[in-house]
Amino acid sequence: MPTAPNRRAVAVILLVPLMVTLALWAFAWPAARIAPRDLPVGVAGAAPAAQQLEQRFEQRDGAFEVHRYADEAAARAAIEDRVVYGAVVATPEGPHLLTASAAGPVVSQLLREAVTTSVPEGTRVEVTDVVAAPAGDPRGGALGASILPLALAGMAAGAVVTLMGLRGARGALALLGASALVGLAATALTHSWLGVVAGDWWTEAGVFALTVLAIGSGVAGLAALLGSRGIGLGALLMVLLGNSFSGVTSAPQLLPEPVGAIGQWLPPGAGGSLLRSVAFFDGSAASGPLVTLSLWSVAGLAAVLLARRTPKPAAPTPGEPAREPALAG
Repeated sequence: MPTAPNRRAVAVILLVPLMVTLALWAFAWPAARIAPRDLPVGVAGAAPAAQQLEQRFEQRDGAFEVHRYADEAAARAAIEDRVVYGAVVATPEGPHLLTASAAGPVVSQLLREAVTTSVPEGTRVEVTDVVAAPAGDPRGGALGASILPLALAGMAAGAVVTLMGLRGARGALALLGASALVGLAATALTHSWLGVVAGDWWTEAGVFALTVLAIGSGVAGLAALLGSRGIGLGALLMVLLGNSFSGVTSAPQLLPEPVGAIGQWLPPGAGGSLLRSVAFFDGSAASGPLVTLSLWSVAGLAAVLLARRTPKPAAPTPGEPAREPALAG
């Protein structure tokens, strides 16, 4: 019979490759399958030129979700409200592409390629960036990279609260306090120093804090319900799947289905979407991710508040021997 140390060694040998394989699948598979899937775009201008543009988008079956607008002003408003990622306006001089690099530089580049390859060779395509990414992060790399540290911070907060045995009001206050401090520090770094977000300072701090709170309370809540296994499940949901499925470096509609939708139901993806909305679009389309983060936070905090610490056995009084547990008769 194998001894306990040998069994543990075999478990490590088998589990480490399994974890690496799972991590590679979670990160590499979506990245290798990036392509538009019902990506919302707009078409504006007078028929029949606008109709021809719409037909060119629809020829790529399932790639684009086309919205028609009467004129350029309406298309610009739809971009600023985050209804569409970009729009093509039919003009007498040729197609005029409206993009929003702040919504995702990868999407903007994809739309440029889609429009320029669909028009006759030699046709000039004018491009206007309606909501531009900030000068400090023109390619959106810094904003995308900020989600993993938030996931790790929330994961650490939830795990520490669990391992320290904090339950009830103490556990909830610890999560709230840690999240608030992370929110202030993250905003000072990304807004005040790096300049990669450009919205209202305190609103951005609230988004960072709420994202960390949703992750941390989610982990602590799972641990309160499932014990130490909840920390592992929280790491799987928040760090591995939540970060790789977030779509923050591209767009949810560019990820394989249903990965993009799942990512928006998890706090890292919802936090990234909410941060874009408040940082560049004056809060447009913020309600969905705000509800998601709030639900995770409330559910996790409720589990922490309602959890009871396991009472320790009473110590024997001096001079009194410890009682042996009674045997069942």
